Parts: sequence; structure tokens; C-alpha cells
Amino acid sequence: MTFASLGLIEPLLRALETLGYQTPTPVQAQAIPAVLAGRDLMAAAQTGTGKTAGFALPLLQLLTMEGPKVSANSARALILCPTRELAEQVHASVAEYAQHLPLTTYAVYGGVSINPQMMKLRKGVDILVATPGRLIDLFRQNALKLNQLQTLVLDEADRMLDLGFSEELANIYRMLPKKRQTLLFSATFSDDIRLLASQMLNDPLSIEVSPRNVAANTVKQWVVPVDKKRKAELFVHLMRKGRWKQVLVFAKTRNGVDALVDKLQGLGINADGIHGDKPQATRQRALDRFKASDVQILVATDVAARGLDIEDLPLVVNFDLPIVAEDYIHRIGRTGRAGNTGEAISLVCADEVNMLSAIEMLTRQTLTRKMEPDFEPEHRVPDTDASGQVVKKPKKPKKPKTSGGGGKRNLGKWVDSGDVAPAEPSIKPVRKVPVFNTGPRKKK
Repeated sequence: MTFASLGLIEPLLRALETLGYQTPTPVQAQAIPAVLAGRDLMAAAQTGTGKTAGFALPLLQLLTMEGPKVSANSARALILCPTRELAEQVHASVAEYAQHLPLTTYAVYGGVSINPQMMKLRKGVDILVATPGRLIDLFRQNALKLNQLQTLVLDEADRMLDLGFSEELANIYRMLPKKRQTLLFSATFSDDIRLLASQMLNDPLSIEVSPRNVAANTVKQWVVPVDKKRKAELFVHLMRKGRWKQVLVFAKTRNGVDALVDKLQGLGINADGIHGDKPQATRQRALDRFKASDVQILVATDVAARGLDIEDLPLVVNFDLPIVAEDYIHRIGRTGRAGNTGEAISLVCADEVNMLSAIEMLTRQTLTRKMEPDFEPEHRVPDTDASGQVVKKPKKPKKPKTSGGGGKRNLGKWVDSGDVAPAEPSIKPVRKVPVFNTGPRKKK
């Protein structure tokens, strides 16, 4: 199969040839004809399998072949992304595909001044890539009208719910024209997302080109048990032992990112970090330096789990496991992309056992454990498996009470020094799914 056989026009084929695209990926082969036919679509595919081209190529063709010229302060197509990094990456890809087409594209997101964005939108754009919050700000200031919108794309919609954008999505839904094409793309589909799709899409075609919630088989994954207080020490040990050259590291919190970066820099290691508290320009500069190999270690929160596209990234390290199991797939999906191989190492302590269990159940695999000499944890990480069960070590029976005085009393529950109290359960945050007032939809 070729891109030409999918019915794409010559300017798009020329752009793909320049970019080195040879044959369509499975998601592209199924999505492109469906979008060209005007169908609503929900598509699930592993990260790194070409979802962006799957919706951008046919969208560009539809906008080129039909519809009026874009009006002032308007957009003909809207691509919603959960983070600034993903919005920038998607926009860069769309601009590359559109290099031989008479279409305009632009990206808007928070963290930067809104005034230049308002000025840019005065002439209107054919394709607007946006984060939900900034889109609503522009709409409320009358800098953007959506009455000319033909197509809405929700990219990584599950992540938008994880980040708390449910209310924003409901507001955006009310802003949109009823007659439109809606495309929902994601690496994973939770039940919440399926409910969202049932409210926003009209008789959608469903595509799943890979098993649901399965990580790419091009990534070798394993776990190293360690005590929480020794994670940073173990990371430095493994880095030096493996002579790591370029590593993307995920930490759970912003403070965790800063603390690890400070420690690495204090040891003379070239490291930088990105998280939501850093200005957009600072974050972009860190990403650019990491992509150019000017920075050896980039530490990030999950703000960077989606939207980072680094060619031949060899290694991802989970310094902390993610609270939401689905984010594990997106994190390790930064390596092993486009047919390349990669490695993903997770440093796991005893109080993360429930997160580990949730990840193994989601991915349907029991992750290999490799104990690192001299870093064996004092607090044992209980065994887990893909069934979602945590196998707890049986406790020794209580010592029988001795009769007579002289012994200590009220000692409480006796626990052997090798036992550890069960970890607190990892509670997945409750995600609100927007409930829309869905009246009868106009048929296309």
C-alpha cells in the first residue's frame, strides 16, 4: 500500500516524499480514507505510530478541495491538545505536511502573551492547534469565532480529562457548530473517553490498530526495586555504570524534578528540567538543548509525557511511577518510536507497589525485576503480576503470651523486622467526564 493509493493529492504526496515517508502505518491506512469520506472517527493506536499524519493529511486535503476562504478571526479546523508541548509538535507536523498547499496554520496555548495570538488570528487561519484554556480565552475576548468550523480533532483526549479539562471541553462543545466532523485520536481509550466520544461524535467509525492499552513491543522494560531515599543515588550509579548518553527521566512532582536536577548538576552532570511552573520559553529552550544533545539528562513531569518527539531516544527512566497507569504507556512511548528499539527502566519503592500493579494489569504483562547489588531495598517491594494482584509476604504468627509478671506488657502487635506494613492504596483521581446537553444532531 502507498499513500497515493489512499487518494491523497499530489502536493501532500510531494511533502511526504520530502519527509521520507514511504508507506502508511496501520492507523494511517485506516484513518485517512475514513476522514476523506467525511466520517466521524475515534481511533486508538500506540504512541509513535503516526496518529498525527492519520488525521492531518486528510484534513489538509479536505480544506484544500472544499469550503470557502477563511474569514477574519475564524478557523476552519480546530485541533485540541492537552499540553503546550504537544500543541507545538502537532502544529510543526501539520505545517510540514502543508508546505505545498495554500493553507494557513497556527498554534495557541497559555503561558505566553495572548496579544500576539490575537493579532495573528485577525486574518483567520485554516487550521488552529490549541490548548483548551487558551482557546476559551480567545473566544471570550472575541478574538476567535467558530461558526466557520468544519472539523474538530481531539488529540490525546484521555490526557485532557486527566489534567482536569472536563469543564473546558463542555464549554468548547457549546461553542461549536452542530454540523461538523469530529475526530478523536488517542493512544489509550478509557471508559470515560468512550462516554465522551458517545456525546461528541456522530455515528463514529472506531479504529483500534493495536491491543488496547498495550505498550509498544519495541521497548524493553524492567523494574529495579530500591528504597525511596536511595533513588537518586541508584540513578547516578546506573547512569555511570551504563554510560548513558541521552536520558529522559520522569518524576512525579515539580519539586521532585528540581531536586533531582540540583543533585545531578551538583555532581557535574549536564542536566535540566521542565515542569508546569517554568515559563514556556525556558521549557522550550531545555527541550531544544536536549534534542540537540547539549543536555544529557532531561527530567520532566508528565507535562512532557506526550508531545516529545525525539529521534532515536534510547532510554526513558521512571524515577517515580505515574499516579495514573495510562501515563506509563505515554512515558515509555517517547522511546522505541517509528520502528526503533528503546529501553524503559522504572525505579520502584515499596509504597509504589499498587501503582506498579495497576501498570502491569493495564499492559497485561508482569515487568521483569532486576535487583542492583548494594541497592537491595530494606523495605521489600511485594511481588505483583499482570492479574493486578499484590502478593504480600505472609506474616509470622504472634508470639504466645507468657503467664506471670515480670514480662513487658501492652507491647501491641508484634511484627518481624523483615515485614513491611502494606502500602497505602494508590487512589486514582476521580475524573469528571463532561456531560453535554446533546440535542438532535443535524445529519451531514
